[in-house]
Amino acid sequence: MKILKKIAHFYYEGFRQMTWGKSLWVIILIKLFVMFFVLKLFFFPDLLKQNFKTDKERGDYVIENLTNIK
Repeated sequence: MKILKKIAHFYYEGFRQMTWGKSLWVIILIKLFVMFFVLKLFFFPDLLKQNFKTDKERGDYVIENLTNIK
């Protein structure tokens, strides 16, 4: 447990003493939010839920396409 406290203290002190780093982390978090939430919401619709009503139909469709060798 002592080593975990040292590691946590190391990161806490490092983030506390940052000047430019805090701004960069905010930018990184905003970019991640845009990539994973906004892009998924608008550009990657859930086609399985739109085209199939039950979980069995969705599962059968996925298995059929994964095992279909062309």
